[in-house]
Amino acid sequence: MAIFLGKNDKVIVQGMTGSEGSKHTRRMLGAGTRIVAGTNPKKAGTFVDFDVQPIGYGAENRQAGIVSVPVYGTVAEAKAATGANVSVIFVPPAGAKGAVIEAVDAGMRLVVVITEGIPVADSAAFFTYAHEHGVQIIGPNCPGIITPGEANVGITPPDITGPGRVGLVSKSGTLTYQMMYELRDLGFSTCIGIGGDPVIGTIHIDALKAFEEDPDTDLIVMIGEIGGDAEERAAAYIKEHVSKPVVGYVAGFTAPEGKTMGHAGAIVSGSSGTAAAKKEALEAVGVRVGKTPTETANIAREIFQSLQR
Repeated sequence: MAIFLGKNDKVIVQGMTGSEGSKHTRRMLGAGTRIVAGTNPKKAGTFVDFDVQPIGYGAENRQAGIVSVPVYGTVAEAKAATGANVSVIFVPPAGAKGAVIEAVDAGMRLVVVITEGIPVADSAAFFTYAHEHGVQIIGPNCPGIITPGEANVGITPPDITGPGRVGLVSKSGTLTYQMMYELRDLGFSTCIGIGGDPVIGTIHIDALKAFEEDPDTDLIVMIGEIGGDAEERAAAYIKEHVSKPVVGYVAGFTAPEGKTMGHAGAIVSGSSGTAAAKKEALEAVGVRVGKTPTETANIAREIFQSLQR
């Protein structure tokens, strides 16, 4: 079992023929993802050949070789031809809003937006549009989602860890990778990098709800960072709705107040949005919070092992 993404999902890559889209399509194919099409109106009717080398969990059971992926002019055409239900977007910022709306109109179930630098107004517009149509968005400005050994949609390295019973949701891309590495001995059901922009499609609460309902996730690791109140809202949700153990980490304990750190989502105003305030809110509802990624991983390992006894 996994949340949001599994081995049977069929994936379209919007922007597949660009440099980033091409590079990561090859990696996603190597991880076993069922990529069935790309889109580019100027290259419709062509094929892109990828020299695929299996990578990550289960690589020994997958064949290396050339995989030819067809290119369609629109997402609707690609869906009609392939039955795809997931799209991942590597489109430049100026075209990202239109790309998401196109994917929503085509009936994609899940749209993963990797693009960074999208104007907040555009993100708000396409998130609202997707929400009204019942389509889940992950991102923007995120590494995407990986269910180890089954599918990888985005830019997460697929060879860090294998499958297991820990669920991970993180605002930070690099901290997603680090926690996967720190807990590679346990493995993960699904790892989601939700992105740190002010407006994102999937928030901590969405992942917490899904992991709580997933029978194959025993423990949840939640990584937050300074800025906003997402972690405080997640704490309130955990108190009311989550019975599984949750371990937390909040990046930014040493960040100065009133200064943007890294990106627009990490703005601290007074005591609001500080790492200390988030840690306090989480601990108040029983979430153990580590001061470093390694300490957080050690706490998670300790709790996980206690669950197995």
